[in-house]
Amino acid sequence: MASDSTIEVTHLDGGPTVVTETVAGSGSVSLGFWFAVGSRDEDPEAAGASHFLEHLLFKGTPDRRARDIAEAVDAVGGDMNASTGREYTAYYARLPAHELDLGLDILVDVTTRPAFRPADIEAERQVILEELLMDEDLPDDLVMTILQDALFPDHGLGREVVGNKPALEVMTRDQIAGFHEQWYTPANLVVAAAGGVGHDDLVGAVRRHQGDIQPGAQPDREQPLVAPRPKASAHRPVEQVHLALGWRALPIGHPDRYALAVLNQVLGGGLSSRMFQEIREERGMAYTVYSSVSAYSDAGSALAYVATSPRRASETLGLLHSIIDDLASGGITDRELDISRGYLEGSLVLGLEDNASRMSRIGSNVTVRGTVIPIEDHVEAIRAVDRAAVEKVAAALFAQAPAIAVVGPADPTDAT
Repeated sequence: MASDSTIEVTHLDGGPTVVTETVAGSGSVSLGFWFAVGSRDEDPEAAGASHFLEHLLFKGTPDRRARDIAEAVDAVGGDMNASTGREYTAYYARLPAHELDLGLDILVDVTTRPAFRPADIEAERQVILEELLMDEDLPDDLVMTILQDALFPDHGLGREVVGNKPALEVMTRDQIAGFHEQWYTPANLVVAAAGGVGHDDLVGAVRRHQGDIQPGAQPDREQPLVAPRPKASAHRPVEQVHLALGWRALPIGHPDRYALAVLNQVLGGGLSSRMFQEIREERGMAYTVYSSVSAYSDAGSALAYVATSPRRASETLGLLHSIIDDLASGGITDRELDISRGYLEGSLVLGLEDNASRMSRIGSNVTVRGTVIPIEDHVEAIRAVDRAAVEKVAAALFAQAPAIAVVGPADPTDAT
């Protein structure tokens, strides 16, 4: 596969890892600070601390107010944002290539010297509590929240990334600052950039900013051992019943992950998938229907989702079970294999169309895997997947009884 980019990785002594993808002729750069800590690494009494930090860091430092940061970025036509996951938190900026130093200076400042002003903490606390209420009002979000909790009960992977209301209402400045001090350290940091960037230049700039900060410790994670709960439900007076089935799946580095990706594509990953064709196209039972997989360092999940009217909920759930049973017992066709492999390969290529996607790929790769897997290796692995590999994964995955989550005015599982 031809490429106009070069990927380089440097592990600084006692400091962060720097990874770049230099794209020939690019006039922009996407820069990200990836911290290998997320919601699963929080103590239960501080659930939501990672997401709280994401909100707070752009509120400013002792020398910069939030408005100063916004004006500096707007003045060069750039943008900044952040996201929180279960195993990492990322802060990123997109800028003209010649403004890379500005982006680096701001990201270093906000991630190492947050002000944690009491007024900012209280303002963002209210914003996050409103975010929680918003999620409660969205049944398609709520069903995923309760499904995740059912799949990983009493474990950090089962908690909502945003946090929970009791913890957020009483979380103190000291708790937030302590979480930042403990985990926002060089040992947990990956600095990633893609676009018009020189690797050696960025490495040198990061070294100059590093100073004498101690490397710090990395999270010590415990694998989820408690078995999933079979069912979770929440009654809501809404117009549809939202159904989600979930299974424990493969961790991020598992050799069968490509076969699982093909299986997911056949089940509900696209317009040609069995769920979409049989539930929506042939029978008109639903508007939204899909499946997806998620992978973590030591665990994973697979899920199938559909929303339908209460009067058709039992029938739809039965059909979904039938589709899954057919996959588990009968496998997939050669045509499905070809389409799914083609989709996965094509989506990889399309993901290289902008520098932000490239930065996200290399940043997340190094954060969770310690290295960047070349696109060519991904493509080779996808092409090597055969029907036997998919059927092996399907048999193992669907041998588990699924956890079932239901949100809506009725529960079709009561009649099954």
